[in-house]
Amino acid sequence: MERKPIGLYIHIPFCRQKCLYCDFPSFAGKEGLMQGYVDALTKEIEKRAREYADRTVVSVFFGGGTPTTLTIPMLQQLMEALWKNWRVEAGAEITTEANPGTLNREMAEALREMGFNRLSMGVQAWQNHLLKELGRIHTIEVFQENYRAVREAGFQNVNVDLMFALPRQTMEEWQETVKNIVSLSPEHLSAYSLIIEEGTPFFDKYKRGELLPAEEELDREMYHWAVEYLNEIGYEQYEISNFAKKGKQSRHNRIYWQAEEYLGMGLGAHSYLDQERFHNGYDLEEYIRAAGEGSLLKEEAESISEADAMAECMFLGLRLTEGISFARFRQRFGKEMKEVYGRQIEELTETGLLEEAADGVHLTKRGIDISNLVFEKFLF
Repeated sequence: MERKPIGLYIHIPFCRQKCLYCDFPSFAGKEGLMQGYVDALTKEIEKRAREYADRTVVSVFFGGGTPTTLTIPMLQQLMEALWKNWRVEAGAEITTEANPGTLNREMAEALREMGFNRLSMGVQAWQNHLLKELGRIHTIEVFQENYRAVREAGFQNVNVDLMFALPRQTMEEWQETVKNIVSLSPEHLSAYSLIIEEGTPFFDKYKRGELLPAEEELDREMYHWAVEYLNEIGYEQYEISNFAKKGKQSRHNRIYWQAEEYLGMGLGAHSYLDQERFHNGYDLEEYIRAAGEGSLLKEEAESISEADAMAECMFLGLRLTEGISFARFRQRFGKEMKEVYGRQIEELTETGLLEEAADGVHLTKRGIDISNLVFEKFLF
């Protein structure tokens, strides 16, 4: 039996403290529910493995929340269920978010022993006053201690998340952040501008006039400087917001951008499988009571038509700096890209937002800056 590849996303909805900009399904102060949640998630891992027995796992990503808020035995329980029930490809990328302030040498070594081979650390900024304003639980000194522990534990693939265009952040502070982080030589960097999302404390402050977002001009200046600087020192930009040393691109992230199949498990986790998109519910206590029963968890299932799939292939794939090859589109849909999107490609090329090469299409530098407007062209 030929097994199809799949990526697994596993959501851990607990944090020591909720960041002021975060709109993800996560909770602080719910420690009493952690073991019950882990037990329910363990059951979901087991049951989903039987449901998708024809799949081979090529990547696993534990996200949150903060997975390392869980105790070592809890994480071991989840990983044992994963190894026991799923067929995991040799050399699969197995990542956990492990934010500063929830790590030490004991945790890092335990993560290695469980089978994690990649860590993603949310640092965001180098300056303690900015970390405090973001609601982060760590100082930059704590991050440096945690980073050393991770390296001493043997991790050779580490991502660091950074944020720019923060309220009152200067260009000099952003440059200091990037330069100090790359001096530690992580294998991968993600750099995102702050988005003020509804339902967050930041949004409430913004509505009250207590928080001023960064000017668009400064946002773009920070982004362009980072792209140029990181490229100069050996970090290839392979996606709008992601940079990697040679051979260290995130396999899991590429699954999303190439519209490949993935299964999400845990509270609110999203999936894309068998031409269907769906997600688990967002009520924590209901999730625990469901005890991994898929029929009780699944919400908002949507069948993806071929037209929808082609559109997603375009606007997700164009996030990658390599763009989308004509051959990949043809292989997936049995159609020529230009037969379907010839008008859009011509218009975007003429306006300097898209560039066509012999093997495919990709965004220009200007196209990246207004990428959402480009993506909209493929939705109609």
